[in-house]
Amino acid sequence: MAAPLALSSAEFSLPVEFQVAFAILAAVELVLLVAAGAHAVMWRREPRAAALWIAISILAPLVGPLAYFVLGINRSRRRARRKLRGRGAAPEPHTACHPEARAAAVGDLEPLARLTDRVVPEPLVDGNLVEPLWDGEQAFPAMLAAIDGARRSVALCSYLFDCDETGLRFADALAAAASRGVHVRLLVDALGARGVFSRLGRVLRRRHLRAASFDPIGFAPSRLVHLNLRNHRKILVADGQVAFSGGINISARHLMADPARPGRCRDLHFRLRGPVVGQAMRAFADDWHFAAGESLSGPDWFPEPAHEGPTLARGIPSGPDQDLERIYWALVGAVTSARRSILLVTPYFIPEQGLRHALIAAALQGVDVHLLLPRETDHPVIAWATRSYLWELLQAGIRVTFTPPPFDHSKLALVDGRWALFGSANIDPRSLRLNFELNIEAYDAALCAGLAAHYEELAKKGHAVTLQEVDGRPTLVRIRDGVAKMFSPYL
Repeated sequence: MAAPLALSSAEFSLPVEFQVAFAILAAVELVLLVAAGAHAVMWRREPRAAALWIAISILAPLVGPLAYFVLGINRSRRRARRKLRGRGAAPEPHTACHPEARAAAVGDLEPLARLTDRVVPEPLVDGNLVEPLWDGEQAFPAMLAAIDGARRSVALCSYLFDCDETGLRFADALAAAASRGVHVRLLVDALGARGVFSRLGRVLRRRHLRAASFDPIGFAPSRLVHLNLRNHRKILVADGQVAFSGGINISARHLMADPARPGRCRDLHFRLRGPVVGQAMRAFADDWHFAAGESLSGPDWFPEPAHEGPTLARGIPSGPDQDLERIYWALVGAVTSARRSILLVTPYFIPEQGLRHALIAAALQGVDVHLLLPRETDHPVIAWATRSYLWELLQAGIRVTFTPPPFDHSKLALVDGRWALFGSANIDPRSLRLNFELNIEAYDAALCAGLAAHYEELAKKGHAVTLQEVDGRPTLVRIRDGVAKMFSPYL
């Protein structure tokens, strides 16, 4: 029998060129891994987020660290500050309300008012009229009437602007206003409205509307790294005298009358009159300067405000160009100031640790905390992550109700029957940290009573979630929800 073939180790060695290339790649991976890990440790707020990125960087050589540098670093803040620097400023904020009017309306929520005084540049102003508008059936006719009645200016900002029958009606109304000599400015988000090359872009160009796309998306690296820089605000201001804001986009999906309409959703919008309108217009002017480079000023956009009603209100713009997450801190301040009741309505609930602990502490102190979430959702992964948080809330005595179909897109917070917060922001990291959002706080007992009655009635038709139900989820479902929760900072 022939002797076994013996091969030397030299015959298995790679060519020198491959050894050199491998050594270079290993060195690059080590440098990237150390750089990504060091940055995550220094700058990621959540320890688990930093740990997750470090694990991804180790388990996916080269790809993991590169993904962190593209997606894990918030360049949105730096870019937003750079683009907003030197903007043509709108008029200075309107004078704050009289101390006696503030004391009467705010009462024992004065610590909350002082907090928002510190984190929000806009003052709390009196003389406002705030009217809730339910779904597209109430909101769209009121908004179109305001556009049709405008004589000087119309500013419209929407995250979604669908080319359905509703979108076309708004495009026609804006075009008609422009033909009357009204100054019309339309701002849509590049991601939400799918950019200027969409059907929407062609419709707007045919109507010769002055429109801008907020932070257009492209395949260039400079565009990809700013994918998170999104404008989620919904603002309509006509003649600087009436404003609309809330959760409703320009889309027929907000029309509830037709149960066969695909993707329809329940929602809440508000009509505003009084000095707070100027604050909403100031937020739009900042966004328009960001996107189009044009400054909006003068009486056509900012007329002298008139007192229209009994409500103290303040606009709270928030975005990555700010040092503080203003809406987040307003929510935390409201929860910690509550003495009797907290009602939260949100389509997406991924609370950061500080807000979650504040809610639990309030419930443990005897505050009636009620959280309303939609039973149906358009983002199942977010719903999975949400369910993994519920046991902790239920254990502390917080009431959780799944509202009945269709999907409820409403966003509202009520505290002690006297303070309301509404607008475009969801209770999730994307809205409270990454997106440009606008919420309005309002001190008005009558407004709060009407809103609370509406949602308590809706809750009676929903499903009260129990701790036994959450704990009884099948093991595989709990694992799925837990994995979704791990990625909740990026949802």
